[in-house]
Amino acid sequence: MQALLKISRIIDAINGQIGKKIAWLILLAVIIATVNAIVRKLFNVSSNAWLELQWMLFGAVFLMCASWTLQLKEHIRIDIVNSMLPKRVRQWIDLLGHLFFLLPFTVLIVYHSWPFFLRSYAINEQSLSAGGLAQWPAKGLVVVGFVMLTFQGISEVIKQIAIMTGHLEDEEVASGHAAAAEAEAQRLLDQAKAQGLAS
Repeated sequence: MQALLKISRIIDAINGQIGKKIAWLILLAVIIATVNAIVRKLFNVSSNAWLELQWMLFGAVFLMCASWTLQLKEHIRIDIVNSMLPKRVRQWIDLLGHLFFLLPFTVLIVYHSWPFFLRSYAINEQSLSAGGLAQWPAKGLVVVGFVMLTFQGISEVIKQIAIMTGHLEDEEVASGHAAAAEAEAQRLLDQAKAQGLAS
């Protein structure tokens, strides 16, 4: 199990470093969008290449930061029903969800997006818009993003099994959006209980 946990830590480190760096592309996309809007308003000049670059940068952030988001447990998964369940049940839900939903889905996407990307790359597929960008890099991002998400899913399965078998301390402390969602779920539960007692 220790060897598997070492692999998990390597996956976490790689996806974490990539996510932290790729997230900065949001700032670049905002700058490009701002400059593009100013130039269009002031000089009545527009460029399809700059417009397409904006959505490519956003796509890169969305696809290549998904694994980092999963690692930090910032994906949407907390709700009122989940918070009412015992911790062991939630652990089983996470484990089975990763094994039977996340991983098959990511593998399927990689399987189908790889030839999709190869065909686009082979013909140097270009945008249908005049002056647009090449399309194959965007299609390549789909492959890379889902490969990263597949590996992160494997890492999460390893960690969950290690926690459930006592090989890893459960140090899951909700933070950020997850903490806010958890707190809101608890507030709603407390409110529902109070109203139930009052009536």
